[in-house]
Amino acid sequence: MRTRVQWLPLLLIALLAGVSYWLLQLHLPPSRSSAPQVKMHRPDYFAEHFSITLLDQTGATQYRINAAKMVHYEDNDNTDVVLPAVRAFVAGQPDVTSFAKRGKINGDGSILDLYDDAHVRRAQGDQDPALEADSQHFRFLINDDIVQTEQSVKLKRGASMVTASGMSYNNLTRVVKLVGQVRGVIAADTFISNSPKR
Repeated sequence: MRTRVQWLPLLLIALLAGVSYWLLQLHLPPSRSSAPQVKMHRPDYFAEHFSITLLDQTGATQYRINAAKMVHYEDNDNTDVVLPAVRAFVAGQPDVTSFAKRGKINGDGSILDLYDDAHVRRAQGDQDPALEADSQHFRFLINDDIVQTEQSVKLKRGASMVTASGMSYNNLTRVVKLVGQVRGVIAADTFISNSPKR
């Protein structure tokens, strides 16, 4: 009997220690597992009235993007923009400007999509009149300096007007490829170069 009485305080202390440990575990924050957290499609930052400048490999300005609002998403790293206005700079080539009601920039900045009443305009050059294109979608392949669309497009170059089911325009070579049903009127080129005569 005396042995049982001697062990009773030790059993009580062990019981109290066990209960204390259990209560502590209940109130500790959950431990972070080593497994990566799943990113959700939700905004992680945004900005209003912003400007982004994309540089080429030499550090010169290649594209400048302005917009009324941008929202960045954590899961795919894409950025949605409202009322984007884009200007492309290529040395020795006329500037290309674009705007639309909304747009999307992919995670690494290599693709820019313009949606809803999208308009692209290449300024007048020394040998060419201005070129304008309207569609509901234009995709800019930034690294290749190409603008393309898979939707109906209307082009205007000087007095010429053409519609097509799709288009690809290379800003470096200044070549326009039209696909699908192509219709239009090609006017005689009456553009006079502004370059001085020799």
